[in-house]
Amino acid sequence: MLSLVTQAVLRDEVDRVAAAVGVRVVHLGAAMPSRRAWSAASAVVLDQEAATRCGPDRLPRRSHVVVLTSVSPTAVAWQAGVAVGAQRVLALPADANELVAELAEACESVRDGGRRGDVIAVIGARGGAGASLLAAALAQSAGDALLVDLDAWGGGIDLLVGTERATGLRWSDLTQRSGRLTWPALRDALPRQRGVSVLSGASSGPPEAEVPDIDSGTVEAVVDAARRGGITVICDLPRAWIDPVEAALGTADLAVLVSPCDVRSCAAGATIAPRLRALNPNVGLVARGPAPGGLRAAEVAEIVGLPLLSSLRADPRLAQRLEYAGLRLHRRAPLALAAGRVLAVLPERKALVS
Repeated sequence: MLSLVTQAVLRDEVDRVAAAVGVRVVHLGAAMPSRRAWSAASAVVLDQEAATRCGPDRLPRRSHVVVLTSVSPTAVAWQAGVAVGAQRVLALPADANELVAELAEACESVRDGGRRGDVIAVIGARGGAGASLLAAALAQSAGDALLVDLDAWGGGIDLLVGTERATGLRWSDLTQRSGRLTWPALRDALPRQRGVSVLSGASSGPPEAEVPDIDSGTVEAVVDAARRGGITVICDLPRAWIDPVEAALGTADLAVLVSPCDVRSCAAGATIAPRLRALNPNVGLVARGPAPGGLRAAEVAEIVGLPLLSSLRADPRLAQRLEYAGLRLHRRAPLALAAGRVLAVLPERKALVS
């Protein structure tokens, strides 16, 4: 991190915040930075005087530039910030937490080459459609991933992936927290299995324990932390139009509707598809067998009115295997093949927009 701060009080605060984040500070004081040093730093912090001095030099526009003041920012401070291309004007020590979040995000961007992770939201056309199963398969197929269970009454996706006994944070822990999250800290705190971090409700507990309300702000913070960490996020959604569901759909790069190949599921899917499209234009269908009446996957997609991403043929032994162990994907298994086809759509997701 590059620091152009000459005030002793502000400089001490910068050092304290940087130590908390774990970032090394290069203090230039009143010296002018080279264009190379300016662009290469993970973040740049300036006091008002430095921002005023650097503004006319037309340094390259970049992210994570912050102007610091020791009092409430004035109009002059904001003008200096605009001139230098700053995204934030913060007063220290009052805004120290916001500076911590800004520097943490800058460090994550450098660590992951600036790459942001993709988000896929999965929802069933009806209950029992297999949305949770596909969500778990997508997470395992994506490699390093975060699987987010947004169905507080669904029994817990941790039973499906085998993390029900693992220690770590659940929704009841996170819903009591606020503020921006960092992915390394979140990953270390969550249960993890086969390369997948899992955020779910508690699958067991005392009878009097309440099912926690999942806050949409917390959902957005969790998803944003993983995205900034370059992690693929898979959200398993309930069939309920509540704020957290709409938040997940709104931030998703791709929404997937899972529909069995039967008439009732097609009718339900045709009802829910327009609502999904209203929240996210990038929506596709996975048609899941068996087909008791002979409906083909292409016919299901035509009835529902969504592009077909993949078909998923029935695996009669899968249900029995899941009763005794968490999901273990085999490379040539139907579920793994379907998950691979869905993940392959992500670079081409704009093609789904009608």
